[in-house]
Amino acid sequence: MATATLRCYAELNDYLPVEQRQQDISVDFQPPAPLRHIAEGLGVPHTEIELALRNGRSVDLDTPLADGDRIALYPVFEAFDIQPELRLRARPLRAPRFVADAHLAKLARYLRLLGFDTLHDNDIGDPALVALAAREGRILLSRDRQLMMNKAVTHGCHLRSGDPREQLTHLLDRLQLCRLIQPFSRCTVCNAAVVPVDKQQVLAQLPDSVAQLHNDFWRCSGCGRLYWQGSHWQALQRLVDEVCSKPA
Repeated sequence: MATATLRCYAELNDYLPVEQRQQDISVDFQPPAPLRHIAEGLGVPHTEIELALRNGRSVDLDTPLADGDRIALYPVFEAFDIQPELRLRARPLRAPRFVADAHLAKLARYLRLLGFDTLHDNDIGDPALVALAAREGRILLSRDRQLMMNKAVTHGCHLRSGDPREQLTHLLDRLQLCRLIQPFSRCTVCNAAVVPVDKQQVLAQLPDSVAQLHNDFWRCSGCGRLYWQGSHWQALQRLVDEVCSKPA
């Protein structure tokens, strides 16, 4: 039996019991054991770790640990570059596309409304979800911590809140998405591209109240659904303005 000393930094501590937070933790293990197994044995999903230091040197999560090793784990640093230290991902998440699990339907609609390519299927199941994320290079979104510990998940974000607005706020902040928002560029229903359409072309399809109040319209190139900047959009825009106006 071997023993390593491990410390989690910043929000990674949220995954630990209160008595283990913000301090060194002694972890017993049977070598050879990869760092990934040690971290996830403590409850920290590998998708939440951006930088791992073993005895002061950057390593990946498949590095086997030895007796006496000292490990430091740091959360995702999407707001700034940590080179020349090693990132655990093949590339940073700068052009994000998402796939949301079955419980995140409303978050998926929010993301699509803001222009982010987001897949969502209530019936796909976890194995197919993981395979889809890997095959298409999508960021997997889930509240399931165990799903985030699947080794095949290379890009993922664990969402702790059950409130869709709080989930969106977390994503906008954590992944620095504010500069990438393109409202009314994607259908909230089918995820296809949305394009501007002349009001006169769709006037017969509009409720009278909408036709009187709005002049700008968009139509989905996939399912044909019409969009305008109604009260739902205005409420979401206020939330985005609040989040994205915070100092970096």
